[in-house]
Amino acid sequence: MSVESRVVSGQPTEHPAEKAPDPAAPPRTGRAGAAYRGLGLALGLAALVLTGLLSVWVGTRGIPFTATWNVLWNPDGSETSVIIHDYRIPRTLLGLLVGMALGLAGALMQGLTRNPLADPGMLGVNLGASAGVVVAIAFFGVAAPLGYVWFALAGAAAASVGVFLLGSSGRKIASPERLVVAGAAVTAVLYAFNWAILLLDPRAFDQFRFWTVGSLAGRYHDIVLMALPFIGVGLVIALVLAPSLNALAMGDQMGRALGVNVGRTRALGVVAVMLLCGAATAAAGPIGFVGLAVPHIARFVVGPDQRWVFAYSMLIAPVLLIGSDIVGRVLGAPGEVQVGIVTAFIGAPLFIALCRRRKLVML
Repeated sequence: MSVESRVVSGQPTEHPAEKAPDPAAPPRTGRAGAAYRGLGLALGLAALVLTGLLSVWVGTRGIPFTATWNVLWNPDGSETSVIIHDYRIPRTLLGLLVGMALGLAGALMQGLTRNPLADPGMLGVNLGASAGVVVAIAFFGVAAPLGYVWFALAGAAAASVGVFLLGSSGRKIASPERLVVAGAAVTAVLYAFNWAILLLDPRAFDQFRFWTVGSLAGRYHDIVLMALPFIGVGLVIALVLAPSLNALAMGDQMGRALGVNVGRTRALGVVAVMLLCGAATAAAGPIGFVGLAVPHIARFVVGPDQRWVFAYSMLIAPVLLIGSDIVGRVLGAPGEVQVGIVTAFIGAPLFIALCRRRKLVML
């Protein structure tokens, strides 16, 4: 992390012996703070563009950069053009969409529950999507990724609705604590359901194990187009909720005093997480640590303001995901290492380093 980023993430010390700044302290305010944040967004956007270009260029088959650049803008039907336009561009676009969705879903989940260790899977979305895939394979004989996605979306939606209904049962508002407990209960049930079916059906297990690793390979334009509207709606809902989550960070009572409808905010938040994480998991399979680690990186740079945390998460997460996909292609050549494995190896040490460097702050 650069010196500028460390300065932005907390109040600068006035004396070498002075106590280090609180991680929860807001970054610089006023024009200076806005300038640093704007510069960070510009750098993040540049990193995303660079990573996207590398993803189109680098692969298990070596193609010169000049040839890649030429067919990128002038497809000619050659073998190189087919590889670029039919394989690498779709997986890069899917990495962009899935990364944005997971990063934003993680930031939203941590804001909703005020728990820095929350991730999108806490609402049972990942296990719900997995249950949908298991049902599709075992009972309907679905074998293609495009067939999985609709079942995965249905499973993610059913799990999210079940968690929210359990968390708000008894005429009570779905508090963060109740949502977490309900999510744990639904996750346990879905986990048992999945493995009960898979252990009884070796064919389903053999197909499911390739999906559950998490991968961008073998996904074409139809998968991207399927995920786009769901992720787009989820992005809009999440960004609209950012100011309300800033108010709820001070507690439900203070949020109500500031005019926030707590129940509606949490319900819409659950819908947004379901759309974002459900579509991302349906399209690429379960991918861990992106939704957990990226919001902490964003808060390290810009502080606790959810509006900026959401914006930075939407840039950092796809850079991490697409970069991991590139690393997997390079390390596994002439094959490749699935992106879900690479993100676990990169994201876990990164998250541990963040935990050791700064205190985790309850949101």
